[in-house]
Amino acid sequence: MSFRVLTAEISHETNTFSVRPTTFDSFAHRRFVIGEAAIVARGDANTDLAGFLDVSRDRDWRTTHAVSTSAPPGGRVTSDAFARITAPLLSAAAARQWDGVLLALHGAMATDDSDDGEGALLALLRARIGPKVPVAITLDPHANVSAAMCEHANIIVSYKTYPHVDIRDRARQAAGILHRTMTGEIVPRTLRAHRPMLEEINGGRTDVGPMIARLADASAHEARAQVFAVSVNGGFGNADVAEVGPTVLVTYEGDAAPHRKMAESIADDIWDRRFESLNVYLGAEEAAARCKAHDGRGGPIVVADYADNPGAGAYGDGTALLAALIAADVEDGCLGPMIDPSAVDLLHRHGLGEIVTLDLGGRTDPALGGAPIVVEGRISHLGDGHYVGDGPMLGGLSGSWGRMAVLTVAGIDVLVVSEAQQMLDLQQFRAFGIDPALKTVVAVKSMHHFRAAFEPIAAEVILCDSGALCAPDLRKLPYKRVPRPIFPLDEFMMERK
Repeated sequence: MSFRVLTAEISHETNTFSVRPTTFDSFAHRRFVIGEAAIVARGDANTDLAGFLDVSRDRDWRTTHAVSTSAPPGGRVTSDAFARITAPLLSAAAARQWDGVLLALHGAMATDDSDDGEGALLALLRARIGPKVPVAITLDPHANVSAAMCEHANIIVSYKTYPHVDIRDRARQAAGILHRTMTGEIVPRTLRAHRPMLEEINGGRTDVGPMIARLADASAHEARAQVFAVSVNGGFGNADVAEVGPTVLVTYEGDAAPHRKMAESIADDIWDRRFESLNVYLGAEEAAARCKAHDGRGGPIVVADYADNPGAGAYGDGTALLAALIAADVEDGCLGPMIDPSAVDLLHRHGLGEIVTLDLGGRTDPALGGAPIVVEGRISHLGDGHYVGDGPMLGGLSGSWGRMAVLTVAGIDVLVVSEAQQMLDLQQFRAFGIDPALKTVVAVKSMHHFRAAFEPIAAEVILCDSGALCAPDLRKLPYKRVPRPIFPLDEFMMERK
């Protein structure tokens, strides 16, 4: 039997503290691709869609892909945007009978109308397809997984790596479970364990630390009969929502008790080790001093500004780190991205090689990550921002910074761009004449994902807290909607055993 399967990719990680709403234009500028065009663009890379299609071809499904859409992390998704990005999926769902539905979601979307965007979407989907059609979803492990997601989706599979280099693999896993469900071989459902924390202390980092053992336990449990997926989610703490925080999910059939016990044991470990932070963050001036001391041997020193990471919803226009590097007389460096469309517009009114003085960065909120700084620099590149990734995360995928320029300021090549993205791939520099591997200092606005491409070229990696919106100390944010008490906001929950 050839099953009729509906697929879609709809993704947003919502930083509810951002003053920038996520509109439909935010999705249209990043990605809003319908049907076959999405398959052409994303069907053979490290994407969920590619994994879905791998199984679809192997199992001879009749697959209809509704939409692939995502927007940069930012403020709440507007009601209009939510309606428009979900319309292709919901229209297709209502158009005919389906044997199964397979969705790639993020798991931390919040909208004007709901703290739980994915739960709301799945409820709308269920209203169209009914209660019996199996639904499988993939999630980013920074999902804030809600009870509604587990209610409306039979199958949930989260990526097991951060940086997320296993997206296609996990999508294949979800699709394989869905196939077994459609044949009637299994009848899966998903349980959820949760702890009162904003997020796992290391953000779900999987290259070192306790998450390695947790995921080994999860994989071992997956090998048991009647267990199909075990997902360990670090959560996304920059969300002031009711169901925030780390979760452990088990997709299974049969008696829930042994699977509940295993999930709770991993959740207990996340709670018990809530003080074991792996990261050491330097202030901007200290980070700049370390960069100045690096002699370039063994490759560049890579400094990551966690706090101004556009990939978590920060504005990406903070100037604290750049100003510190300039003040420390750091040379032979590069920094990116600096998200400043008005500066890009000004630079595009000049020509290559011109020396330009301008205000740069700090436009959204000067109190977060630094006010505008006056710089003088030479324009060394002007372009439309298009690149094709070649690293572990973005290999083969096209992307764009929007209109952009490279401004060389005091020996530092600054990538000034119009569109918000974090630094994930060497081609995000190289396509514009900057080779990070040949620099002494490489400064990136990114939070751990940069490691997949940049750690192999680095002599050393250091982390910076520049004081921007996504500063690591979540206690600085004005939470109002999260349930209390919760770690680390409430003082008594900070007590060690």
